Amino acid sequence: MNQYFRRIATGMLVWLGGAMWHGISVHAAEIKVLSSPGARGIVTTLGHRFEAQTGHKLITDFNVFAVLNRRIEAGEAFDVAILTAAIIDALIQRGTIAADSRKALGRAGIGIAVRKGAPKPDIRSVEAFRKAMLNAKSVAYALEGAGGKIFLAALNRLGIDADMKPKLKGYKGGGVVKAVVSGETELAVSGLGTILAEPGAELVGGLPGELQSCVVFTIGVSATGKQPEASRALVRFLTAPNAVSVIKENGLEPSD
Repeated sequence: MNQYFRRIATGMLVWLGGAMWHGISVHAAEIKVLSSPGARGIVTTLGHRFEAQTGHKLITDFNVFAVLNRRIEAGEAFDVAILTAAIIDALIQRGTIAADSRKALGRAGIGIAVRKGAPKPDIRSVEAFRKAMLNAKSVAYALEGAGGKIFLAALNRLGIDADMKPKLKGYKGGGVVKAVVSGETELAVSGLGTILAEPGAELVGGLPGELQSCVVFTIGVSATGKQPEASRALVRFLTAPNAVSVIKENGLEPSD
């Protein structure tokens, strides 16, 4: 009997040693990640690699910045948040995000999307963009998203906001790009990362010239989360040098 238990103990030690050798966590954690849809492709791709290497599991929830910020301020529990730099900094001031966990993920501009296979308008110059907007039958934009605000500011700058008003369809949450996929609208305006993460849509291009404005995606770890070590490990993984290619492929430019 003693030999039997010794064999079991030896087997467990071998398994534990192998797990540690391959970087698999013996104490796997569930990490709740609240993120903008603009980082969906990055979180999904790198998240799967992180799970495979560590044994941890990501529970992801994607929504626009404003909605996630309200939920966090209302007391919703989370472990890692990917929001704008301004929102993360405000949450640090409130004591909600650990100050030493703040990391810049990357910056992304705003783009125009069409349904996959649909004709793409010319938006390569400011004047071409102006004509494309006036010729469009309908355009989806986010009512609360950063991309929606940048787009409306661009229309105002071009002096066509009144002409465009009947064509605009505002959406709450992350359903803007899905509007072109379903055929509800001809065009959609959203962050480049959000467009690239939607398989049924195609990117026409970014807003041209001075109309473009970038959003800086920033990561922070909850100051009261249940998985601080695993959460910080995820942040390191998402911002590591070997993550740069995935970040670029998904529409963001790594922050300096």
